Amino acid sequence: MEKLRTNFEIEVKWRAFPLHPETPEEGLTLEALFAGRNMDIPSAMARMKKVANELDLPWGERKKTYNSRLAQELGKWAEAKGKGDQYHDAVFRAYFVDGKNIAKTDVLMGLVKGVRLPENEASEALQTRAFRTSVDSDWALVDEMGITSVPTFALDHRILVGAEPYEALEQFLLGNGVKRR
Repeated sequence: MEKLRTNFEIEVKWRAFPLHPETPEEGLTLEALFAGRNMDIPSAMARMKKVANELDLPWGERKKTYNSRLAQELGKWAEAKGKGDQYHDAVFRAYFVDGKNIAKTDVLMGLVKGVRLPENEASEALQTRAFRTSVDSDWALVDEMGITSVPTFALDHRILVGAEPYEALEQFLLGNGVKRR
């Protein structure tokens, strides 16, 4: 995303997405999450790892999924503090590389500390659910736009779905009239 910001006249805005919001705090194994869907989970994870490697993204051996609702709410708070990108990167690494349970407050507080945000304010934002409405609004917007998977890149109401190489994102922007810097 940083390369796109550098090369194009764009503003990146993160949107929260309801990724398996029914997942309990303790998480679910991928087998439980995809039960009854006739899915070869090891093959799917191998494909994801291959795509991540091609995109030069770190990727771990993901075995479970966790509820991301509180992480999303804290992400909105981090954005308001001017550190949204750093926080989102930290959550990505914690979840997809390190396999951490991002539904747990102590994990989230560790991420807050790692990106040098005020822990007392983060704790209050979590306790009061101060950014609940902001996440609810994002969930409603992505539903209205028909977005059903992540990542999805949206420009006005045009979308590009999936983890794509930089060149595809560049073509998406150019094809939609975004100017280079």
